[in-house]
Amino acid sequence: MNAMVRPRGGAAIGVLEDLDPVEAAAVLYLRLWCDGAGAQLQVQRDFDRTLGTAHGETALGSLQQLCRLCAEHGRRPLMRHGVGCRCLGADEACFAHFVAAASEPDSEDAILIATLLVRPDLAPCLVDAARTLGLALRRMAIAERRAPTDRLH
Repeated sequence: MNAMVRPRGGAAIGVLEDLDPVEAAAVLYLRLWCDGAGAQLQVQRDFDRTLGTAHGETALGSLQQLCRLCAEHGRRPLMRHGVGCRCLGADEACFAHFVAAASEPDSEDAILIATLLVRPDLAPCLVDAARTLGLALRRMAIAERRAPTDRLH
């Protein structure tokens, strides 16, 4: 590969603000998880604060499993932008859409997307982890929407 060729998965295709809250959170937590131990601790604190300890640990385990499966069995490495970057990369958009699709009641598309990310035999495991994470991110988004109202009382 020519040194001048940039991996397509990292190409900016949009901005985070264009995503719904679940998709944006999926990208943010993917970036944080891959940013090292300090950032992973921040993820754990966010999950525990918003979801409670038991549900926070479940969400954290799902994110960890998703990232591990993608890293160890991915068709290629997922390209990511920096934690503070407003851009949305192509791989990040795919990941965000996958997590959101897996948490929908009609989630057949999620298994198809999973086969683009990992080997087909691991796709069901990836979908299960994404479903758990996506549902947790949905609960967090609802809690965040309610938080300003709750503070007024």
